[in-house]
Amino acid sequence: MTEQESVVEGSPLNEPRLPVFLVDSNTALTSFSEALKTNSNPIAIDAERASGFRYGQKAYLIQIALEDKAIYLLDPTADFELVTLSEVRGLINQTPWIIHAASQDLVCLAEYGLKPTQLFDTELACRLLGLPRVSLGVITEHYLNLKLAKEHSAVDWSSRPLPKSWLDYAALDVDVLHDLYSAVEADLKSNNRYEIAKEEFDFLLEFQQKEPKVDRWRGTTGLHEFKDARDLTIVKYMWEAREELAIDKDVSPGRLIPDQSLIAAVKAKPRTRSELIALRSFTGRASRTYIDIWWDSYSKGLNTEKLVEVRAQQTGIPNHRNWPSKFPEANIRLQWCKRLLAELSTELNISQENILAPDTVRALCFTPPVLSKDAVSSSLRDLRARQWQIEAVAELLIEALDKQELPPVQETTEQSPNSSVPNLEA
Repeated sequence: MTEQESVVEGSPLNEPRLPVFLVDSNTALTSFSEALKTNSNPIAIDAERASGFRYGQKAYLIQIALEDKAIYLLDPTADFELVTLSEVRGLINQTPWIIHAASQDLVCLAEYGLKPTQLFDTELACRLLGLPRVSLGVITEHYLNLKLAKEHSAVDWSSRPLPKSWLDYAALDVDVLHDLYSAVEADLKSNNRYEIAKEEFDFLLEFQQKEPKVDRWRGTTGLHEFKDARDLTIVKYMWEAREELAIDKDVSPGRLIPDQSLIAAVKAKPRTRSELIALRSFTGRASRTYIDIWWDSYSKGLNTEKLVEVRAQQTGIPNHRNWPSKFPEANIRLQWCKRLLAELSTELNISQENILAPDTVRALCFTPPVLSKDAVSSSLRDLRARQWQIEAVAELLIEALDKQELPPVQETTEQSPNSSVPNLEA
């Protein structure tokens, strides 16, 4: 009986089942490189970031499991010898990856030159199988009857040294991935979703993070409370000052002062630096330490003659929430697309977002193509829809885009869960 088979069904998995090695020295990196050379199976890979502690989404630990051999925890902040590091990078990149929620980690892994040429995403696969919840813990329990320990999910992975309990927790995320890969791949094949999943995985290989918005300060929580250009300008200046300081200190902006402090300062309208200091709603660990920065940025925003626009300049298609009043014809098309895609989602047991991205749907509705299968299919390809998606929705979209009146209001009825998974490849 193997170690895995001896685990009691439904039992918690608190420690990794494979040996765990921390790779934080050249000696350890060389050993890792030798292990990779003898590996002939896909690797399981994951990354830990310091979200909420450090600026950006940099990886501070990279976990790699070699099936039935060992788990290696690579410290990307270590001072490695470049030749060996380049060799390890090449070995990792040429090996197929098993990863959970690839879109969350591909960007931070790419910062270290780690880019897969083939991958299997267990989270995305489970979405295509119609599972209602697809977190790693949930699907591990669903497929393997094991409960993953999750007590260190929000720690500061940039701190050093990393406690053993944290390292064990990190190792668990890749410890189960080979077993999940086998189970989920079999499920995809038995439900005729494997070829669809391969299309989605190949699409992920080209994954690129969206370009940041031009006016990111407009995403400040609570900004909607201001309608005056002067108030908005002050928020902008204070937000930019916080951003600059956060980059300089490599600290998450919200750990300096939270959004609510920026909003509170503008609402209070302090007349002096002392009044800002005395403002009890102006909180945060850096609210007093860097008071000169906050007061200086507040004053600049208060006195500048260059005020921001109350409304952000429109880029791309207009916000779909305004379509009913400003673009009623586009809204009719959008509502029909939503209606018919919802029905298809129920039929296929796949979420609407995975059948076709909402941005793609809105783009087609706002500027519809000629209503022919070839034209709609071509537009979908231009919008980076996959072939299986095009085949599933092209004719449906032709019907929806041709509508001239809003769909009738449907009565909400409770539907029983559809346990069957239809054949999309028939």
